[in-house]
Amino acid sequence: MYCVSDWDTRWKRKIADITQALSVSPVDVAALRRMAISEGGLLTDEIRCQVWPKLLNVPSQVLEQEPETVERENNKDYNQVLLDVQRSLRRFPPGMPDEQREGLQEELIDIILRVLKRNPQLHYYQGYHDIVVTFLLVVGEHLATALVEKLSTHHLRDFMDPTMDNTKHILNYLMPIIERVNPEVHDFMQQAEVGTVFALSWLITWFGHVLSDFRHVVRLYDFFLACHPLMPIYFAAVIVLYREEEVLDCECDMAMVHHLLSQIPQDLPYETLISRAGDLFVQFPPSELARETVSHESTAASTFKDFELASTQQRPDSVLRRRRRQKQAALESSAVTSTVAVAQPSAARRFVRLAVMGLTVALGAAALAVVNTALEWAPKLDLFP
Repeated sequence: MYCVSDWDTRWKRKIADITQALSVSPVDVAALRRMAISEGGLLTDEIRCQVWPKLLNVPSQVLEQEPETVERENNKDYNQVLLDVQRSLRRFPPGMPDEQREGLQEELIDIILRVLKRNPQLHYYQGYHDIVVTFLLVVGEHLATALVEKLSTHHLRDFMDPTMDNTKHILNYLMPIIERVNPEVHDFMQQAEVGTVFALSWLITWFGHVLSDFRHVVRLYDFFLACHPLMPIYFAAVIVLYREEEVLDCECDMAMVHHLLSQIPQDLPYETLISRAGDLFVQFPPSELARETVSHESTAASTFKDFELASTQQRPDSVLRRRRRQKQAALESSAVTSTVAVAQPSAARRFVRLAVMGLTVALGAAALAVVNTALEWAPKLDLFP
């Protein structure tokens, strides 16, 4: 923990570093990514207005364009967008005057319809508005239109296909990540046949739909915008891993485990989890997990119909609970040797968890590796300079 004066010093130093990165020519985007990933993120919405366009590599001439008027009549998406926006009251700051909120909701509808009209290959999905409203509240309609369009054609592109096949494929990464870090939690979830549908709304809204504190939402957006597009699924994995005790104490039943995991605690240690997600990305990059995602296809493709069908079927969990107790005893007796797990891939996987979860919140080398990976990936889609 930092004292107030220490945090104030760190805050001022970080603002100075961000200002310096923005002032050089060309802009030091790699430094801005490190600032967005490291503790506290980009700190203020004023800074985000300057940095988010750089992270998405939106040209200045695009940012200067005035958004065109959107025709709502006979628009195939308008009715669904309207319904979703009308249900989005909780996404606006509490206490905001109705007139101001209603004006923002109109702007939200316009941004969505504008992006879809410009890009007919994109298909609207429920939850998209949760991402767009975050940009609207932070940077305003003008900037939000340009940033959301770039995001929709890159980071969110898989979610905007006519089918959910690519979205399911991204969800397929969740269980292999969990298995690498904590095989017991993985086996428990497999035994419960819970699948990954509980994380769907997390992924497709970048957690905007499930977190009540807007500060936490924008902190995650700083992180995700600075990283590889698959980082949200790594963050989903660390939330599950962080709740290991709750998961393993739950009845090994699909309905019970699904309900538990669907309810994200609002008091999560976000900076710690961001650090862990970055560490996991470095240790288990997408290229290493890609082959394993295929074996989880049937789990990820679980539907709510399947969930309801099996919700009354109790799954025996006595063996898993006994394994958990045995694992705890083994960890306690092996504390000295567990710290070398990362350097020895062939060591028992149960020790990997200790090494991963014990890494620093400051990210350090992990942040640099995440940034470098983003840079390596980016040119393929012309996302980053």
